[in-house]
Amino acid sequence: MKRAVLLLLACLFIALNSLPGWAQDTQSTSSTSLAGYIRSPRLGITNISYPETPSSDDRYDKALSLGAGWNRWPLYWDRVETSPGQFDWSQYDRLVGDDEAHGLNINAILLGSPAFFRDGARISGLQEPIFSDRTDTPRADKTINPKNPWANFVYQAVTRYKPGGTLAGESASTGGEGVRVWEIWNEPDYTPFWSASILDYARLLKTAYLVIKMVDPEAQVMFGGLLFSGGDNWLARVLAIYQDDPFHEQYNWYMDSVAIHSYGYPWRSGWLVLNIEQTLKAYELKRPVWMTESGADVWDDYPGPTWETNPAHRLLRVTEEQQAYFFIQSTAYAWAQGADVVFFHQLFDDCGNQPAGTDFPPDDGASCKSGELCSGDAFGLYRNERGSVCFSQHPDPGTARPAAAAYQLMADIFGKGELENPSIQVLNNKATVISFDRPDTQQRLFVIWNMTLDTITLNLPLAEKIAVSYSLDEQKWLTPDADGNFALALPAATCDYYPFLQPGEITAIGGKPIIVVSHLSGQPAQPTLVKPDSSKPVSKRPNCKLPQITATPTPATDLLIPGGVG
Repeated sequence: MKRAVLLLLACLFIALNSLPGWAQDTQSTSSTSLAGYIRSPRLGITNISYPETPSSDDRYDKALSLGAGWNRWPLYWDRVETSPGQFDWSQYDRLVGDDEAHGLNINAILLGSPAFFRDGARISGLQEPIFSDRTDTPRADKTINPKNPWANFVYQAVTRYKPGGTLAGESASTGGEGVRVWEIWNEPDYTPFWSASILDYARLLKTAYLVIKMVDPEAQVMFGGLLFSGGDNWLARVLAIYQDDPFHEQYNWYMDSVAIHSYGYPWRSGWLVLNIEQTLKAYELKRPVWMTESGADVWDDYPGPTWETNPAHRLLRVTEEQQAYFFIQSTAYAWAQGADVVFFHQLFDDCGNQPAGTDFPPDDGASCKSGELCSGDAFGLYRNERGSVCFSQHPDPGTARPAAAAYQLMADIFGKGELENPSIQVLNNKATVISFDRPDTQQRLFVIWNMTLDTITLNLPLAEKIAVSYSLDEQKWLTPDADGNFALALPAATCDYYPFLQPGEITAIGGKPIIVVSHLSGQPAQPTLVKPDSSKPVSKRPNCKLPQITATPTPATDLLIPGGVG
């Protein structure tokens, strides 16, 4: 027993001291060496860099110091094929090379179509055979059918950016790691991104899969990130189409993994992962699920509408603190339901969903005139710098929001090592407890938060009598009470502006999460809530009030906050 306690102390001491300044300022820690970064294989950030602007070492330093292991960005077809058969890869060559130089894995989205290859909402030639022999059967010695321009674009992109591809042969500055994850389109179930038919998307994905696998058999081809903005399950519908394809089993149902997007409601992140897994299970399939976008739009910081008091104008937006809480809660839900990788959208506010060049000074809303844009999307872990293309007038440019510390905390504690035996417990709609086992460090990890508008206390019984807790602003050793329980005071949640919650929920985003690291011993704890002292006054605060919502939600229409891809 003494030896076990000593081992536990050693493990917890390592855990406590392996969090390099997560509670401190998360400004850039520019370093001449890249060796010290975590580069978590299960965490990424979208748009760390862009093809249109020179890459910034400061942006890379910020993303790496938070623990990111992945960068996600769109490779726009219409920006590289400038005229039929003429490609300009220069911007993306630099982007791929910079990601490689900073040791980041790449999730590249194949997206967009040149005007000269459009047929209304459709892509010209998409239904043409993929290969020059008028078949869809890949073989290493085959060439692409020139009448299928999408197939040719995919072939050119993967040939250039695969490990050891054309770029690696042309440039001594790249390490040749290349791109190994290709996401096929962005939010195809959301009309602003895809307005052709679902049959067209099924053909788009199939074509990309067969071409990519012919060029780079080890590449991963991902079903484009689904937003589930309506009651339509596009994954189920595409699988139904492929089921009638005589070669669907031979070619792995034309997908290696599936991506989803989730904004603002942590519970929904887990629900979406589960929904994908159940959809796949109906076809006796299992595929990795990635959350390639997640985030929350801030209203109480520029460029958000900081002056607004009307709940209707804060709908689907959050405070800076709630944005940080969302990331911890959402990511825990997603991992617990089986997600492999989670991306935060995005590193900086950049332009959000507004046009390039959108800018205005922060004010109290008095300058808002009819039809004049005076607020924008604040999705970023960091506020925009001076000189940014959009929203360049923050009084504290380039500084971190609390969500940056939340991201770093999750990377430091959960970033590496296998997570096993996930458990989700919701205690009387008052507290959420999500736990994981990590055998390689002999640790059990808990993410715990309050779902009510009052501070509550949760008892966490653990086999060993010592543990460490972390929050965004505190880390401390825990010791049990006389009954062997670790009593955790859970900060109250605050009202947010999200409709369509689960029955009994008051807010979408709970209170400040607490993460507990303990020794892996025995069965997972069965936490309980401490009954409030009857002598203390009961909160008189009402439930959160939301503006009238007329739509009738379904599980797939809970929320709609497209984050975009830049």
